[in-house]
Amino acid sequence: MSVGDETGSSTRATAAKAVVGFAVAAVVFYLFGRVIGWNELQRALADANPVWVLAACASTAVGLVLWSQVWAVVLAVFDVDIPLPSLVVTYFAATFGDYVTPFGKAGGSPFVAFVLSTDDRASYQESLAGVLSAELLNLVPFFGFAALGGFALAVRADLPPQVRYLVGALVAMAVLVPVVVYAGWRHQSVVESVVVRVVRPIAARTDRVDADSIRGRTREFFRGIQEIADHPDAVKRTLPYASLGWLFFALPLYFAGLTVGVHLDPFVVLFVVPASTVAGVTPTPGGLGGVEVAIVALLVGLTAGAVSLETAGVIALFYRVASYWFVLALGGAAALYETYRA
Repeated sequence: MSVGDETGSSTRATAAKAVVGFAVAAVVFYLFGRVIGWNELQRALADANPVWVLAACASTAVGLVLWSQVWAVVLAVFDVDIPLPSLVVTYFAATFGDYVTPFGKAGGSPFVAFVLSTDDRASYQESLAGVLSAELLNLVPFFGFAALGGFALAVRADLPPQVRYLVGALVAMAVLVPVVVYAGWRHQSVVESVVVRVVRPIAARTDRVDADSIRGRTREFFRGIQEIADHPDAVKRTLPYASLGWLFFALPLYFAGLTVGVHLDPFVVLFVVPASTVAGVTPTPGGLGGVEVAIVALLVGLTAGAVSLETAGVIALFYRVASYWFVLALGGAAALYETYRA
C-alpha cells in the first residue's frame, strides 16, 4: 500500500470515528436535557448575560496562546525557532484535531509533528520530541490545581460525606498519577513489556490495534519525559506559562456562573475544571456529554445544593460554549489554513 493510500485510509477511519462520536454525544445531550428539563434550561438560558460568555471565550483564547508559548520555549531547546503567531495557528489546528475525534489526544502529537515538518519549519523527530515534552509540561499545573482545589474543599464542613469521598478520591488521583508516571519512567523497559503483553492478545483479534504502534507510542511518551529531565531550565521557563494557561482555561467556568448570577467559589472552579476534564476520556469528541454531566454533578455536590440542577446545567453549557465550541470554530479555521499551506 502506498503512503497516499495509507493516509487516505487513516483519514477515512478518523472521519468515521468522529461521526460515530458525535452521534453518541447527541444521544448523551438528549438524555442530559431530559434529566434536567428542557423547559427549565430554556428559561435559564433566556435570563443569561451574554457579556460573560464573551469574556469566557476571550479567556479561553488567552489560555491557548499561553500554552502555545510553552511549545515555543520547548521547541527552541531543539533549535527549532518558530515565530509565536505561526505556532499559535498550529496549536489551534492541533486542538481542533484533538476536539473532533474521540480520544483525540492519543494521536495529537504525531499530527502536529507532521504539520510542522511539511514546510521545513522543523524535522519530524525534533517536532515530535518538542511537542511531546510541551504537552507533558502543560499537564503539570493540571494536577497541581486539582490537588490544590481538592485539598481546600476537603476541609470544608458543609460537604456531604459522599461528596467528600469523591473529592478525596480525585485528589488522590491527582497526586498518584504523577508519582506512577515517574515510577514508570524510571522502569521504562518493564512498563513497555507489560503494555505490549497486555495489548498483543487484543491485536491478534483485531486489525484496529497494533502492538508495535502501541510500543512506539509508549517509547515516545517516555522520550518526552526524558527530554524534560534533560532540560531543567526549559521547565522553569515554561511552568509559569503552563500555569497561567490553566488559570485562563478555568476562568470561563467562573464567568459561566456569572452569566446566571452565580458567584462560584474559586476553589470549586480550580477543582471542577481539571476533575471534569477527566470525563473527556469518554468515547465522544472532546468528551462531549461526559464533561457536561460531570460539571453538573460536581457543581451541585460541591455547593451543597446552593446551585440547582437546572442552573448547573446552564453553567455547564455556557462553559462548554467557551472551552469547546468556540475553540472548535477557531481551530477549524486554523486547520483549514494549515492544510492549505501544507
